[in-house]
Amino acid sequence: MSMASELHVLAVDDSIVDRVVISRLLRSCKFRVTTVDSGKRALEVLSLDRSVHMIITDYCMPEMTGYDLLKRVKESAELRDIPVVIMSSENSPTRIRRCLDEGAEDFLIKPVRPSDVSRLCSRAIMR
Repeated sequence: MSMASELHVLAVDDSIVDRVVISRLLRSCKFRVTTVDSGKRALEVLSLDRSVHMIITDYCMPEMTGYDLLKRVKESAELRDIPVVIMSSENSPTRIRRCLDEGAEDFLIKPVRPSDVSRLCSRAIMR
């Protein structure tokens, strides 16, 4: 996989505003983006669509947190190789460390900046 345009990202956030912002940033990097509003919906999409190359998820969401989604993905034989990036408006070193220890690819502090997405784009292309 050498072209970013081939990369499909699943963006998960309960805030419609944040979903629109992250979706626009990812599309500007030529990712194909699917957005959902919960960890539960993300798992539904992942069970139906095997073309997802990366998951970017908010940490704080009702029902299932981004951390819970990360754990579910990493515990699944079918999904564990998909990189998961966590986003949060809270810069909590404990939370960041816990997510990275659980297997998160990266942890972004909101508001997510174009430079954050460029870094993800570069990393994804190198995979």
